[in-house]
Amino acid sequence: MATTKDYRLGEFTFPRGWFMAATTAEISRAPRALRLLGRDLVAYRGESGRAIVLDAYCPHMGAHLAAEQSSGEGARRVEGDSIRCPYHAWRFGPDGRCNHVPYFDGPIPAAAKLRAFPVEERYGCVFIWHDPEEGAPDYALPDLPEWDDPHWVQCDYDDLGTIDVHPQEVVDNIADTRHFGPIHGMKLAYFDDTFDGVVARQRSGGGHETMTSADGLLESDAVYTGPGILVARFGGETDAVQIILHTPIEDGRTHIWHGIITRGQATPPSEADRAMHAAYHATGLAAFSQDFAIWRTKAPAIDILRLPTDGPFHRARAWYRQFYNPRAEAAVYQQRANGFYPTKGMPAHITDEAAE
Repeated sequence: MATTKDYRLGEFTFPRGWFMAATTAEISRAPRALRLLGRDLVAYRGESGRAIVLDAYCPHMGAHLAAEQSSGEGARRVEGDSIRCPYHAWRFGPDGRCNHVPYFDGPIPAAAKLRAFPVEERYGCVFIWHDPEEGAPDYALPDLPEWDDPHWVQCDYDDLGTIDVHPQEVVDNIADTRHFGPIHGMKLAYFDDTFDGVVARQRSGGGHETMTSADGLLESDAVYTGPGILVARFGGETDAVQIILHTPIEDGRTHIWHGIITRGQATPPSEADRAMHAAYHATGLAAFSQDFAIWRTKAPAIDILRLPTDGPFHRARAWYRQFYNPRAEAAVYQQRANGFYPTKGMPAHITDEAAE
């Protein structure tokens, strides 16, 4: 199991960015234990409906805030948007600060606090902002207007579990021109990459053995926004959006989720629209599973024996390093990556960048 240090990614073990923590349905008034980014966390939904994520261990005596508690008093832990420790009932607000100790009337110690993580709920997911420097978010989650469009069929996410692979290997796909044939049975008609700040974009098109359109050409516009959120838009029999989310659990271990949403013909979507969505979802998952099978079994590609016709792996890895180093240095890594990169021997999508 290769680590961040093995890949020489930077100063931090875990990257800065927005990461999937759970689906919206998984977070309720019952405190939920999470293990993400090398940390034990507790997630719960306050009485306001707000999803809250804090470090898990009470600073008083180390109890886990999501520990099972069978007594009626201990089970009633959420008060407003605050949560009580199940051991001695110290109460912590959504900002992580202790705001009440039931048996003490004096000033609450300043050290009685937990790390609170910025949280956003979008497209059926709960995302947390992780920053080793504990700074505020410096980029926004990607827009996905299709999720709230009444023509579109939403998805239930496939929880694909944890694999003993560093997310670097997953992100490498954004620049991997030549895996489409052997892995996906796809003959590419074009492929290119664009890196711009925190965004990495891959445009590709070709015939695909499992995902295709009426004219036999599957066109994809796949965009990473930060290191852990990939949104890919496809054109075919109907429009579809594939959502791939991956979060480091431990150094060198990654949890992955997958979903697809599709445009229906009726509003609200008809049974036929839902049947088409189910078929697209199954096909998309099968295609993604072809990558997953390789990741599960491959050796770490610490140094890629890169050929000029492989694809711009070196640019993609330079782009990825910005998230493992202080944000003050992000522009240095962006400068190394930013630009439009076709692959030698492969046509590029016709774009303004390609025409220049």
